[in-house]
Amino acid sequence: MHVPVITIDGPSGSGKGAISRALASRLGWNYLDSGSLYRLLALAALHEGIALDDAAALVDLAGQLGGRCSMPATETVAIMLDGEEVSAELRTEAAGNAASQLAVLPAVRRALLDWQRDCRQPPGLVADGRDMGTVVFPDAELKLFLTARPEVRAERRYKQLKDMGKEANLADLIEEVKARDERDATRRTAPLKPAEDAHLLDNSDALEAATLAEVLDLVRERF
Repeated sequence: MHVPVITIDGPSGSGKGAISRALASRLGWNYLDSGSLYRLLALAALHEGIALDDAAALVDLAGQLGGRCSMPATETVAIMLDGEEVSAELRTEAAGNAASQLAVLPAVRRALLDWQRDCRQPPGLVADGRDMGTVVFPDAELKLFLTARPEVRAERRYKQLKDMGKEANLADLIEEVKARDERDATRRTAPLKPAEDAHLLDNSDALEAATLAEVLDLVRERF
């Protein structure tokens, strides 16, 4: 049975997560947040004191994750690690930066590939990440690449942190966004880039609702 896939790739802070979740909800499809999978691995590594450049130990840890964590197909279900809810912890800057560091390791990416592809279940899948359309689901029916200027993405993160009552420095966030972009775009395996057949969407100056409307138009055209 063929299961359709829509991929939404893009850098951190581009809004791909919110758009992907909204699209999956509209379609009644499953949702894969691949970034959370890498964050889960990074979080488990930090908890166990495993270095983020120790590829062998990280691959071994990735093999254990299936029995230690839950990766729900919808945003309304908590993400669990070793019996504890870690949904909020996964959204921290520490988890994001750690995930970005281990994601440059080819062996780690290979270790998580089958897990991501197993998420392709009926009636369909919306997958967001950085290499969904180029590596994980190259045969996806519709591929999107969502981006925004680094300063805009950092400002969005700054607002999120302040809304959560957390301290944040906008200048530092801008540098972190640029550094993460550099790591993601220059890694040897599965670098961050649009698939050749992806639709490019820059939402630097667009509201989320307008971006979602544009995405829905592309979905209607394709399906």
